[in-house]
Amino acid sequence: MTLLRQHATADHADLPGPATEPMLAAAEERMGISLPGDLRAWLFQNNLDLPEEDVDDEVACCGFDGFPDEGSFFLGIRAMEKLYANRSMPGGFDPPDQPDNPFWRNEWIPFLSDRDGWMGKFVDVRDGRVGRWFVGEITVTGEYESMAQYFDSVAEMLTKIADGSYPVCGVTEGRLVWS
Repeated sequence: MTLLRQHATADHADLPGPATEPMLAAAEERMGISLPGDLRAWLFQNNLDLPEEDVDDEVACCGFDGFPDEGSFFLGIRAMEKLYANRSMPGGFDPPDQPDNPFWRNEWIPFLSDRDGWMGKFVDVRDGRVGRWFVGEITVTGEYESMAQYFDSVAEMLTKIADGSYPVCGVTEGRLVWS
């Protein structure tokens, strides 16, 4: 977030503040699952829920467009809960006949998505690893060993954008602009 604040000041200024412990505890209770430490630490810095008046009920997920890439965004607590509720299954995984290779497990908490909820990244509460899903494709678990490793990759991308060596994104008037 420091890199975003330094290089895309207008985008950073649009972001809301941190989550509070009561917000996280209430979300955990509603979801019926404890958020992993790395995800809680992220949310204590950045609860990226849109203001209520900006939420579009016609889309599966709402968030701040254009970060960390074009077409996807980090989820705030309300958006995480909504997407988690849409993905959770009574038996704990989907499809129910493939426990060893599911499309979705209830132990996965989404933290990044597109507007339709068709693709994104999740953190596995069992071991903290980050995976990704895309509807119609095989879900990838362990794409990153931790959220910290994932955010290191985001920081590397932002550094390249700032120095002009990331070919599909630049900064104009304090905003990330994707080509």
